[in-house]
Amino acid sequence: MSLPPGFLEELRTRSSLSQVVGRKVMWDARKSNQGKGDMWAPCPFHQEKSASFHVDDRKGFYYCFGCHAKGDAISFVRETENVSFMEAVEILAREAGMTMPERDPRAQEKADRRTVLMTVMEQAVQFFRLQLRTNQGAAAREYLEKRGLSQDAQDRWEIGYAPDARQSMLQHLRDKGIDDQLIIDAGLCARPDDGGAPYDRFRGRIIFPIRDHRGFAIAFGGRAMDPNARAKYLNSPETILFDKGRSLFNVKAAREAAGKGQPLIVAEGYMDVIALSEAGFGACVAPLGTAITENQLQMLWRISPEPVITMDGDTAGQRAAMRLVDLALPVLEAGKSLRFSVMPEGQDPDDLLKAQGPGAMQHLIDTAKPMVSLLWQREVEGKVFDSPERKAALDKSFADAVAKIADENIRYHYSKELRDRRWDLFRPVRKAFENNIFRMGAAKNVSASTGTKDSKLATKNAPAFAILIREAFVFSVALKRPDLVVKHMAQLERRDCNDVFHRHLKDAILRYAADFIDDPEAFSNEISNAVNPEPLEPQTAYPQVLMAIRLVEKNESHDLAAAFEQELAKLLAQQGHELELAEAREDVLVDTIGEGLTWRLGQATEEVNRAARGDTEDSTEYYRADNGLELSKDELKERDALFANIRFEGPQKRN
Repeated sequence: MSLPPGFLEELRTRSSLSQVVGRKVMWDARKSNQGKGDMWAPCPFHQEKSASFHVDDRKGFYYCFGCHAKGDAISFVRETENVSFMEAVEILAREAGMTMPERDPRAQEKADRRTVLMTVMEQAVQFFRLQLRTNQGAAAREYLEKRGLSQDAQDRWEIGYAPDARQSMLQHLRDKGIDDQLIIDAGLCARPDDGGAPYDRFRGRIIFPIRDHRGFAIAFGGRAMDPNARAKYLNSPETILFDKGRSLFNVKAAREAAGKGQPLIVAEGYMDVIALSEAGFGACVAPLGTAITENQLQMLWRISPEPVITMDGDTAGQRAAMRLVDLALPVLEAGKSLRFSVMPEGQDPDDLLKAQGPGAMQHLIDTAKPMVSLLWQREVEGKVFDSPERKAALDKSFADAVAKIADENIRYHYSKELRDRRWDLFRPVRKAFENNIFRMGAAKNVSASTGTKDSKLATKNAPAFAILIREAFVFSVALKRPDLVVKHMAQLERRDCNDVFHRHLKDAILRYAADFIDDPEAFSNEISNAVNPEPLEPQTAYPQVLMAIRLVEKNESHDLAAAFEQELAKLLAQQGHELELAEAREDVLVDTIGEGLTWRLGQATEEVNRAARGDTEDSTEYYRADNGLELSKDELKERDALFANIRFEGPQKRN
């Protein structure tokens, strides 16, 4: 429906925003100046004690300095009443004494039809409530009493009973002068396929009225009293009034309770909602016999930014929760998400409240899990990741899930959270390193931090101190260049560090590089926090390394990135060679040495030589594999000047 020019402007002029807002808030008399239309109150959109919600009555706008909600009278009615734009206009026009423009004849006819059907539904509510008090409703009353519902509670929820008769409702409404077709259109009766007489849809069932956000009865839910009934619960069919994918049970009362600060709880069925509400959790709703739809999700977010979904702990409950997670991911917004509360096995909220009371339910709400935890749980729980293929499959699953998120900022935070969890899963402190066992060579139970300068690994040309120096250089450059870390992450992951400090430093560098790729200074600070109280820069233990970096940076002919890549390649080549030697020793012990092994050793040796040749091929004067970055006399003088006032703690003192 279109509105004529000037209609909204006149509506805003006639409407007093302070009067519209005043129905929902308590004005702060000390801050407000009614004469000037300058009004203050606690915000109706978020829970607070101070008066940060400001209404400028003359300009017709409101603004909250806490949650930043803003708008005019129409937007205020829309948000607080959870109605459409046109419905908000109608409400304000009615209050201002303005006549709404004539609608399209067909639209008017549909609106008139809805009004008539709502009248029929209210007649049905009264009929069902009366039937609960008759002799026919005795069994239903007994059932409700066993479920702990007092008479007052039954009245509050307008619970009724549908007699187990084919045309009980139909005949009652006929006697009221209501046409059969209206009764059918309201979803109260159905006509057989053979065209016979209509029959009541609800028979032998406890009845729960379903009302919309304005409080109008739009449908019914019925619980069968017969345990052999085909459906335990039965809802009204979809009608002009009722779209089950756009409706929630108890939505009006839940919106009001949530506006007062209560957490919004989403339960599975009518009895759970009633039990929660009666126990003091007034902001609770339930979908109507189906999985939550995107429309229902948006309704939930209009009520509360973080609804708590109660889910059964069984497989079916987890599947339903994950379907909801997949539905929510593409439409997540900053501040809008879901949390999940897992019920004890075999219990729903009603059972829990009866067994342990409101305190237990409150605890579950307070400890509800964020969506990312369910996403992680689905992909990891009960699975073993003992191969590269399985780890890659996990990475792909997470990447596919995160790719669904449209909001770039939220997508980043999900990626970071999942990456951190993955890191914790795959990068625990390895037992071999905890026992200070070298993988390279045959040395066992040798600490990398004791007698490092004298330790030998597998070959004569690979003194342990030289390896530590080279690793220190690589990590020193990495601290300055997180972009290089990201580029060579796979190679760095392959490097097995024997020094405990280097191992933890490498893990921290790999973990945070992607997050700070464009901010080296912040990256360095993050690593400092991660490895504290160890010294941050590995070169502080090795003055030669810092000197080498200074010289590399000063010499434009030699790129720092190239030096980083060369030294890393040497480390990996040397590591591969030593692993081959270790395997050769094992093969010799069992007399299985052959041409294949000989060839592998030759290839590994050539790889070491090829990496080492990089020193001369690139005219690099700063790294010599035989004694570990030995410096010339002139370079030593420059180093001594640089480090004259600095004390260094050697690697032999680290744990």
